[in-house]
Amino acid sequence: MSARSELAELVRRTRRERAGLPDAGPVRMPGSWRFKPVEPGSARRAAVLILFGRLDDVAAHHESRAVPADLDVLFVQRADTLRKHPGQIAFPGGGIDADDNGSTAAALREAREETGLDPDGVEILGELPEAELPVSNFLVTPVIGWWSRESEVFAVDPAESAKVFRVPVADLLDPANRVMAVVERDGLRRAAPAFDVDGAFIWGFTAIVLDRMFDELGWTQPWDRGREVPAPL
Repeated sequence: MSARSELAELVRRTRRERAGLPDAGPVRMPGSWRFKPVEPGSARRAAVLILFGRLDDVAAHHESRAVPADLDVLFVQRADTLRKHPGQIAFPGGGIDADDNGSTAAALREAREETGLDPDGVEILGELPEAELPVSNFLVTPVIGWWSRESEVFAVDPAESAKVFRVPVADLLDPANRVMAVVERDGLRRAAPAFDVDGAFIWGFTAIVLDRMFDELGWTQPWDRGREVPAPL
């Protein structure tokens, strides 16, 4: 089965499983990462685009049996001057506006505004259940996309994004690039899976979503969860 087919099947399987759960609610962050709960009454809705594609000329350094060497995923690095999550690496995305036609439309709009992506070249494979982002009181819907016709991407607004880049999935799966990011705050210590790839440190919500996806897809390779590093706050 191709990577695209596996991603599409993940969406279908998740939808079937959630359909059998009455009032399933959002996917919760792991207890090891939650400093505070989401406040349902005031939580905002957001959507992110998890866009997979094929690298043009840069293959992965690491060889994985689960995925081809040219499979990649798109990220943005947030500007250091932003008030929320400055400098962090994330999926393109943002809040769902009143005139957006749902989560998928919002994710594509935000991706276009942040990266210059041509939405017409993106095949939407589906949505995963919305997940908590307690630190900023958001409920976020991950939208899975396949880059069927690539377009140029770049940081459209430097005040919002420092850079836009693609990372080979095989390198994300490399056990040498897997760590636990640790945050100590208000006397509490929290740790969650992260990725440290060629100077790009992917942690927090983005890394937790990727980690769960890779586990569900059966792509994860065994790695040392005892290898802890401080999160770059």
